[in-house]
Amino acid sequence: MARAVDRVYAHLRDSIVSGAYAPGARLGEVEIAELTETSRTPVREALRQLEMEGLVEVLPHRGARVYQWTADDLEEIYDLRMTLEAMAAARAASRIGEKDVDRLAELCDLMETAAADGAEQRLDLMAQLNDEFHAIVRTAAASTRLISMLGAVIQLPLVMRTFHRYAPVDLARSHAHHRDLVAALRAGDETWADSVMRAHVRAAKHVLLQALTTDETKESS
Repeated sequence: MARAVDRVYAHLRDSIVSGAYAPGARLGEVEIAELTETSRTPVREALRQLEMEGLVEVLPHRGARVYQWTADDLEEIYDLRMTLEAMAAARAASRIGEKDVDRLAELCDLMETAAADGAEQRLDLMAQLNDEFHAIVRTAAASTRLISMLGAVIQLPLVMRTFHRYAPVDLARSHAHHRDLVAALRAGDETWADSVMRAHVRAAKHVLLQALTTDETKESS
């Protein structure tokens, strides 16, 4: 049976990622304890863990709330992610196995199908497939320290449901980057893999910053 803190953590994280707890939403210890049928102690532990991951902020004498990102936060997080993910891709180029490269190519097909415009479009599925794609690359980098550091900057795209903010041209560019990265990894070219990943993350940052500006304009109007 899962520990109480693990159950609370899973509930909170899933609710934040799904949008059930929106950015800025208050996270009351008593309410969460009642909802998850636990005491306040595991709730506090789960909130501390989520705070370390950047999903929650705990304010003195005011309790916890879902973190609300600013444009400066996005800039910083994506610049860090770009550097770390590019390093991971470069390391993976000389270490990844053929089976993993084949799986990456398969994921490209699946992502393109999931993101195809029309009634069957499934962007949440594409996000899951995209997570697997990047996880394979990070794992192939064979660096525990690098994976640990990346853990602090890969939560944001999940929370902001990045792909729901992509226009068709943005999705097409993302697919092309994925294909190029597979080619670079299959060729074992570290410089190429580094370059593609930098372009990929930089493009994602541009989309999110535009989306944040649009959201702020709507809220102020």
